[in-house]
Amino acid sequence: MATKLNQLDLEKYNLDKYTFEELISEKELNDRVKKLGQQISKDYKGKIPVIIGVLNGSFLFMADLVRNLNIDFEVDFLKISSYGNDTKSSGTVGLIKDISADIKDRDIIVVEDIVDTGLSVEFLYNRLNKEKPSSIRFVTCLKKPSKINIDGLVNYIGFNISDSFVIGYGLDYAQKFRGLSSIYNLNPKKEN
Repeated sequence: MATKLNQLDLEKYNLDKYTFEELISEKELNDRVKKLGQQISKDYKGKIPVIIGVLNGSFLFMADLVRNLNIDFEVDFLKISSYGNDTKSSGTVGLIKDISADIKDRDIIVVEDIVDTGLSVEFLYNRLNKEKPSSIRFVTCLKKPSKINIDGLVNYIGFNISDSFVIGYGLDYAQKFRGLSSIYNLNPKKEN
């Protein structure tokens, strides 16, 4: 997949009723991920956290994040669903793939691509907390204004964004556009 978005991509996938604009550049992403990695390394100095990526969207962000850590860590993944092929959250969260690591008495860092409604964070916190970890913290590349109060759970935020639909850097529309190196707003075209 190309690292830049063009109008032909939108037309190819029947998205020509949308416009796009770059929201966060590749350089801005790299700079912020580096700072997040430094902060997490400082906060977890002397510890070996289990870093859990939420598939599929967090894979690029997580890969870049762990390359910027100066601590030992373990990695695991889980997969949930909340969007399907739409531009809005379905309002329900389901577990598709669970972790395999034993996280009892461990420090957990959950890596999300985007926090939208807050339902995924709430679901994941409740699911992982059943395993009795020492701590659970969330890091997200993007955070929208949440509909539920999860502020105490999301400890590391790459960028706060408005309530719009975004693609690129792991974020998709119907499984497309994950490989874009920047993040784009995907906006409905204005009717004339």
